[in-house]
Amino acid sequence: MYRIGQGIDFHQMVEGREFWLGGVLIPHNKGALGHSDADVLLHAICDALLGALGLGDIGKHFPDTDQSFKNIDSKILLQQSYQLIAERGYKVVNVDSTILLQAPKIMKFVPGMQEAISKILELDTTDVSIKATTTEQLSFIGREEGIVATANVLLCKTNI
Repeated sequence: MYRIGQGIDFHQMVEGREFWLGGVLIPHNKGALGHSDADVLLHAICDALLGALGLGDIGKHFPDTDQSFKNIDSKILLQQSYQLIAERGYKVVNVDSTILLQAPKIMKFVPGMQEAISKILELDTTDVSIKATTTEQLSFIGREEGIVATANVLLCKTNI
């Protein structure tokens, strides 16, 4: 049995924050604002994993009202989301994601992101697709005020 999940996350970009994306620290004059490290890509993947099995979303499992998640490394959130999937007898087949941001250019960081994500999800790096696009300077993304990530995952039941 296969299940498909889709996730999306938005964060404001502000000065004075580290910029974590896909589990990788990216040098930039702005970072995403959030309760955790605000890694939009990992958050979108978490939502996709959880959504595929009807388990709610990242806010249900890791609420921003819980101080234990304050500034948490989103790789931990991804690991815990994956554990929920594995406990129900599923494994990830692949991840397909898109990051929408105007700056910085991130393609040279994608292999590191694929490595970080594939390690947690027990995948080959070739099973983790990460694409990026700008909005051609349109909207809050184009003004470098925010960032968005979308992710789709395919899960397969391990004991069919």
